[in-house]
Amino acid sequence: MSDESGCLACDLIDGRQELPGGRIDETRHWVVEHCVGPLSVGALIVKPLRHVVHVADLTAEESAELGPLLQRTSAALTELTAPEQIYVTLWSHAGGVPGHIHFVVQPVHKPEMERHGRYGPALQVAMFATGEHPGPDEVRAFADRMRAHLQVGHGA
Repeated sequence: MSDESGCLACDLIDGRQELPGGRIDETRHWVVEHCVGPLSVGALIVKPLRHVVHVADLTAEESAELGPLLQRTSAALTELTAPEQIYVTLWSHAGGVPGHIHFVVQPVHKPEMERHGRYGPALQVAMFATGEHPGPDEVRAFADRMRAHLQVGHGA
């Protein structure tokens, strides 16, 4: 599916790297996975299956699926986690070089903002600075809950 060996996003898609929780949701062109970085449990990644480094390079079909998938993912996270806000941010750099685009869809709660004394992008930067990754068991349990919630929502 993906086409860039050595790209973490592609390696996760193709199973060359371990992905706690596995694939949560997918469309013809996009995949939803739990974030492997130091964001909170429930922070998800929405990324194209194809290696794309610029939003401008998305095909019409990829673009058409993106909005509905971000909305569905955000709505499910809202229902499961009751956050203060859902952040949807584009991340696309690795070492200062454009990389495989991915949207972080992150539920944010008051205790996280208070703990770090930050909100918005500064909160995400502060969370990355701690280097504290959620445990794989917590990630797997949340991914299972999210997957089940989405299946019910899809009428499966």
